[in-house]
Amino acid sequence: MNDREEFLIWINNSLVRAERALFNGDAGPRRSTWSASDDVSVLGAWRNAVGRSELLDAFDGVAASFAACTDYAFELISFDVADDMAYTVGYERISAMKDGTPSTFTVRSTQVYRREDGEWKVVHRHADTMA
Repeated sequence: MNDREEFLIWINNSLVRAERALFNGDAGPRRSTWSASDDVSVLGAWRNAVGRSELLDAFDGVAASFAACTDYAFELISFDVADDMAYTVGYERISAMKDGTPSTFTVRSTQVYRREDGEWKVVHRHADTMA
């Protein structure tokens, strides 16, 4: 298996599971897919964060807004892997309760990853909701 195939398996399993959990109100799995280093950042659809502490607060805040995820799909538009770095660009299609109201929406997302101790970890996310 080459690096691109290995990365896609990780995206389609670990990352997608973590994102679905977030929209079910559980930030724990998302935390595990992110780097534990302090050089992480999010320019998010709902919150921005720089550094691990701000990042964890943002994840908890987003998770607290969501529950009862009935659908999460990641439509991958583009990706690449170069040594221990990778990126993805895609659409996240989500149906969940947001602040107690049923919501269906699409998020455009770009993420940057690096391999740390043999595992892929997210280090940056830029996302916005589509109007």
